[in-house]
Amino acid sequence: MTNFLCSEDNLMIEAVIVDDEMKALQSLSWELTNFSNEIKVVASFTDPFEALAHLEKNTPDCLFLDIEMPTMDGFQFIQKLKNKDFPVVITTAYNQYAIKALKNEAIDYLLKPIDTDDLKETIAKIKKHNAKNFTSERLEKILLNFNSNSLDKKIMFNTDGKLLFLENDEILYAESDGNYSTIFLTDGQKIVLTKKLKEVNEMLPEDSFFRIHNSYIINLNKIKEFLKTDGYVVLKSNHKIPVSRQKKSDFLDML
Repeated sequence: MTNFLCSEDNLMIEAVIVDDEMKALQSLSWELTNFSNEIKVVASFTDPFEALAHLEKNTPDCLFLDIEMPTMDGFQFIQKLKNKDFPVVITTAYNQYAIKALKNEAIDYLLKPIDTDDLKETIAKIKKHNAKNFTSERLEKILLNFNSNSLDKKIMFNTDGKLLFLENDEILYAESDGNYSTIFLTDGQKIVLTKKLKEVNEMLPEDSFFRIHNSYIINLNKIKEFLKTDGYVVLKSNHKIPVSRQKKSDFLDML
């Protein structure tokens, strides 16, 4: 749903409002019309359960959320949100909620009746937050598109908040560790991924890598020798990797 333009000043914010009081909801919507070139109300709800259902399928640029609601308070609402990829602004008539609101990762809070100057500051915070996130998302997409269209396509791993682009030749082998996997590189580095080995195997080119064991994938170009009797492969780095009996026949065919 995000509708970003070319700069932070031109970001159009698409907002959702949740408030059980119709008058309060209409009042905030009316206040937001004063910033119609910056923010647009795309949906509003007096029923928090309907709002949750909407937010499961739609991602706004921000959510204005009332705290005092009879069927479900705002903090319970936040806990039930499955998708939290947008900033939340708490609206309340009680300022004692301010600290708790910020601890619940709300970007800001507004006291009712909402002051126009306070709302202006809140919108500025939302725009700054979304512009920062948009920049990183856009850069990631540019890098992914460039890599997919490149003749010299690299293997991409997403780890520790960064994208790594590796050549086939930089990877020795991968090892399973339950729901995690470790990639061992020729320069001695290790990359830990929050992926099972099966997922890693799908990311690696079939002509260069082979899952030689339930716990290991090797780079076929890094094999130094195969110890038939012992059932081990020795890599050029002198790492000794077991070959499972089930994989032995397919492995020999690959060679």
